[in-house]
Amino acid sequence: MADPKGFLTTPRETACTRPVAERVKDWNEVYVPGSLLPIISKQAGRCMDCGIPFCHNGCPLGNLIPEWNDFAYREDWTAASERLHATNNFPEFTGRLCPAPCESACVLGINQPAVTIKNVEVSIIDQAWDNGDVTPQPPERLSGKTVAVIGSGPAGLAAAQQLTRAGHTVAVYERADRIGGLLRYGIPEFKMEKVHINRRIEQMRAEGTKFRTGVEVGRDIDAAKLRKRYDAVVIAAGATVSRDLPVPGRELRGIHFAMEYLPLANKVQEGDFVAPPITAEGKHVVVIGGGDTGADCVGTAHRQGALSVTQLEIMPKPSEDRPAGQPWPTFPMLYKVTSAHEEGGERIYSVSTTHFEGDEDGNVQALHLIEVEFVDGKLVQKEGTERVLPAQLVTLAMGFTGTDQANGLVDQFGLELDARGNVARDASYATNVDGVFVAGDAGRGQSLIVWAIAEGRSAARGVDRFLTGASTLPYPVKPTDRSLTV
Repeated sequence: MADPKGFLTTPRETACTRPVAERVKDWNEVYVPGSLLPIISKQAGRCMDCGIPFCHNGCPLGNLIPEWNDFAYREDWTAASERLHATNNFPEFTGRLCPAPCESACVLGINQPAVTIKNVEVSIIDQAWDNGDVTPQPPERLSGKTVAVIGSGPAGLAAAQQLTRAGHTVAVYERADRIGGLLRYGIPEFKMEKVHINRRIEQMRAEGTKFRTGVEVGRDIDAAKLRKRYDAVVIAAGATVSRDLPVPGRELRGIHFAMEYLPLANKVQEGDFVAPPITAEGKHVVVIGGGDTGADCVGTAHRQGALSVTQLEIMPKPSEDRPAGQPWPTFPMLYKVTSAHEEGGERIYSVSTTHFEGDEDGNVQALHLIEVEFVDGKLVQKEGTERVLPAQLVTLAMGFTGTDQANGLVDQFGLELDARGNVARDASYATNVDGVFVAGDAGRGQSLIVWAIAEGRSAARGVDRFLTGASTLPYPVKPTDRSLTV
């Protein structure tokens, strides 16, 4: 146990964010650099090293949280990094992007503020990079087997790194011009600067992983032919089909999916554009969807100079305290104020968009909405509550409905889908096609980054066993286990 009295004597402290007036003028991460290091040892000391660490149950990766909390308390960053990497390939991603279901499952959280597990995690990995503890781990020998990984998001990268280290020759195919999937083009810079992706890619290259960008399997290369070229294939193409809003006026210019809007802002930071083709500058912006992607649109609009930003959510406003129906250690649906919300804008709950209104040139100018409420378990409109919001830019951030089937990948492989429209797989992550496996959102549906990495690692074990008859890679999470899905 780190500090036997830490949870009694040390109050919870989290990373400090930069002043709003400062950070909305740039795209750097919102946190004050170095603000965690002076406090993180004591914060790690709040861990009680429980006899049954429920934080393990809260994390799909099975992170060894009490162990690396103890090392962080003692400021043994090398040992802490080793324990952190034992279960997680990319803790600098999860430490910045994961909503931390581990903290919701923290035993201390029953009657006190939980341990700042996410802050401890990101401190450990940042120190590991600064100290040179993160180095390439190439295999001692090659197996002679080849694997293609389709998609370079967290699931694809985790599977590729595990399989490369097992001795297989791995090539990652990415349809975008840069590696990273939604980590690269879906997550704004102010949430995670892309240097964190870039140095992981360089580590993987040094280990032997090959990368093929600008290649869309199903369009640029036939999926069936790819299967013949490689001994195994891992599909980690994500659930990239955005949920649409089929209401009158949807065809007006200025209404875009979030994943049409956000990548362009990131491309500006990559140097591809001087200004984004779609911008919020000087416009009234409405974001439809109250989740994290919607918050990313809000923060991006602030930095682009929007006149106003309004975020709409069809569900009621969540409680600020854990609801009775979501007891510890489950992950509760709570009212959350992200860094983007701190920067301004309005959030409206329990409303539904009825139609869009345009000008004579076909550009969106206004959004009509109405309040809704639950009646007998169904959402119904409340008469007399119609409102009109000015809107010259609307982003649809209502989630995703499944993997892309329009590019031919599913048909060319001959893949079966499950009842939810995801690629079907068994407990070893194998599809109905021999030698083809699936990991992450493509098989699970839209989920968390920790699930993506966990499934990438688990699918790699299934592939390794398929290729060699046995595997020394970590035991997998079963895809049928949805008990931790958030």
